[in-house]
Amino acid sequence: MQVLKFGGTSVASAENMSKVVDIVVKALEKDRTILVCSAISKCTDTLIEIGKRAASRDESYKSLLDALQERHHGIIAELVPESGRDAATEVCDGQFESLKAIVYGVYLVGELSSSSLDAIQSYGELLSTRIIQARFKSLGISCKWVDSRTIVKTDPNKDRTQDNEFTKNVVDMDKTRANFRDMLEKNDLTSLFIIQGFIASDSQGHTTTLGRGGSDYTASIAAVCTKARTLEIWTDVTGMMTSNPKVVPNALTIEHISYRAALELSHFGAKVIYPPTIQPVVSEGIPIRVKNTFNPDAPGTLIEQNPPRSSGNVIGLSNSDNIALISLEGSGMVGIPGFSSRLFDALSRNDINIILITQASSVHTMCIAVSEKDAIKAKKAADDCFAYEISLGKLNPLKVETGFSIICLVGDDVLTQSGATGRMLTALGKHAIPVRATAQGSSERNISVIVPSSLVDKALRYVHDEFFDDATEKIINIYVAGYGTVGKALLDIIAENGDNIAARTGKRIRVCGLANSRRYLFDIDGLKLENLKERLAQGEDASEGKYFELLGHLTQEDSVFVDCTANGEMACRYLDLFARGYHVVACNKIPLAAPYPQYLKLNETALAHHCRYRYGTTVGAALPVLESVARCTNSGDPIHKVQAVLSGTLNFIFSTYKGAEGPTFSEVVRLAQQKGYSEPDPRIDLSGKDVLRKLVILSRESGLRIEESDVKINPILGPEYFEGDVEAFFQKLSDNEDYFRGLFESAASRGRRLRFVASLDGTDAAIGLCEVGPENALYNLMGSDNAAIITTDYYPSPLVIQGAGAGALQTASGVLKDILL
Repeated sequence: MQVLKFGGTSVASAENMSKVVDIVVKALEKDRTILVCSAISKCTDTLIEIGKRAASRDESYKSLLDALQERHHGIIAELVPESGRDAATEVCDGQFESLKAIVYGVYLVGELSSSSLDAIQSYGELLSTRIIQARFKSLGISCKWVDSRTIVKTDPNKDRTQDNEFTKNVVDMDKTRANFRDMLEKNDLTSLFIIQGFIASDSQGHTTTLGRGGSDYTASIAAVCTKARTLEIWTDVTGMMTSNPKVVPNALTIEHISYRAALELSHFGAKVIYPPTIQPVVSEGIPIRVKNTFNPDAPGTLIEQNPPRSSGNVIGLSNSDNIALISLEGSGMVGIPGFSSRLFDALSRNDINIILITQASSVHTMCIAVSEKDAIKAKKAADDCFAYEISLGKLNPLKVETGFSIICLVGDDVLTQSGATGRMLTALGKHAIPVRATAQGSSERNISVIVPSSLVDKALRYVHDEFFDDATEKIINIYVAGYGTVGKALLDIIAENGDNIAARTGKRIRVCGLANSRRYLFDIDGLKLENLKERLAQGEDASEGKYFELLGHLTQEDSVFVDCTANGEMACRYLDLFARGYHVVACNKIPLAAPYPQYLKLNETALAHHCRYRYGTTVGAALPVLESVARCTNSGDPIHKVQAVLSGTLNFIFSTYKGAEGPTFSEVVRLAQQKGYSEPDPRIDLSGKDVLRKLVILSRESGLRIEESDVKINPILGPEYFEGDVEAFFQKLSDNEDYFRGLFESAASRGRRLRFVASLDGTDAAIGLCEVGPENALYNLMGSDNAAIITTDYYPSPLVIQGAGAGALQTASGVLKDILL
């Protein structure tokens, strides 16, 4: 015998029910089967709401009933072939007629008793199992539908309490076991029994329900009473996981786990199984396999008495939220026996469950964790209990703190593992997650820590990575601002080469966000990188910092903000992002060239929050100019002199212009504009402002405290060139061709060439148009290339860095390098 239980999501639709039937048919090849089913998803909640509305004489309960009936009709129409559809619909409608009669009675008396609520709730399971029975019949598979109320009996002499919206009753195991035995004996040729989870009846035949996890409980009872060889719980996940996959995306399926470890995980929040409901099979040693209805070939999780030993013995993580801490403190506790027992007794008398306890070795303080809903009641009970000691000043009034969560690391003999507690606390500490309290279970199966609820998702990911992340591929989540030429080129590179990048570096880049000044796109699981321009135009409103507000609420590890804008206000954004744990990669020069205190604050804030701030492309695009300067400075090799061409646009202009032997200066500048080397208004490039910022950044990286105002500027153009529009500017260039030709010919007459050079000589910084001779590496620099000549103690023969210093692809590749560092 085997018992298969399917939850509400597994029977939520005709498609899902069809999957259930396929799974059961395959299972029948192995053994006789008891199939236990829940109501279709959300049905029980709807039935409870129907009862409540009827009790308050709200006639809208009728529309809820009609909608629920139509939903079941729809499943029948899709699932059951035409030949059996009318019969199945007739059975369904008969159940609804009975249900409507009960609800109408509640409406008339204006009261919803626990008995009436149980009766109303029971119809969810009765309906779902009748529909599944019809499907089996349509396939010619013999089955026996059994009303669980005739089998599972509750004891009316036991306490009958109401827990939230669900009633809870005690099962009479002796009567229930006899009823299961009788069912099997009377149907010894039947291979498949279909019964309802959650519902039962008392000795007088009144419908009762089994409370939270009731369908699991029914399945567990059925397995024990029929001496089943296995219990399978089919749900919508692939088994028990090492953590909640909605919080920890790289959570793993636990293939083998002991009963006790499974109960520990479930006690601290794992939702796959509910501990009290599976206790019967645990007591009998019946293995439980948790499987995924929607991925039936996956191995799932086998819960058993003695599972194979796992590597490291650490099995999983779970958490409980809405925790309050109650602290008892005072000198009157020292050396006085009985304080703990008095506190526990006071809480017990007020039906308050203690979740976790820690006590200082000095016996001066004690901290207990309770549910937040019990916090005020717990404080009053304890203050009343110790009123005398508090009045004498021997104890302080109890302190209540809320907003905490418990994280529990579970494993068999986890406490015997060398360093397990240290690794857990270190994983939290290095990411600045404060730990309010710790506790280790006497069972040696769990280590628990209490952290702020606002940080619990981060904490789970950090601890999980410490114990379970042995994957060769690391995920880097990036959030891009700016979809101009560089931003687009970067995303194109990632789209085309993502697999190769992962294979070569072991790091997979996942683009989770993209924004321009107007709109943004976001998907925590990663954006599809097709048609981004069109999709971004239809994206979410990014005004008033909404994109950054969204980023501020995320808690993904290894998240990188990529700034491909030229927005000077980004510095403030960086500071907020560092505080939230984001690394920043930028090709935006403006924040770094701002007044020196801002430059310093950006770097210091990144360091304080253990974040990376990479901006290698702000000078020389993908050329390792800043990298080389930083390497020399960090190794104590002082920078004596730098000569650099740092504008691809200006180098193109001055290496192309040949005076009388070629196009005019105006024509060369227009050619740079047409090729996209210059800004639409070339005066922006010819002003030298961009080179000025680059030199300031380079100088600061070499260790100088320098401002833009400290740089000597020899401008190309006088102020008159910046008057009027762009066409007026080009006309003025034409009118002054003789001037530019004279500059060229003067240099050429001495065998020299014109280059716009940024120079750093000791502490003196300058930019301007210079003549360079053949002995200078800048002499042969052509096109849009950049070059830097760096002289240091280690490089008395200068280090020369040369190559493409402009272009979207080159800059994007440099940004990518910084992301991967």
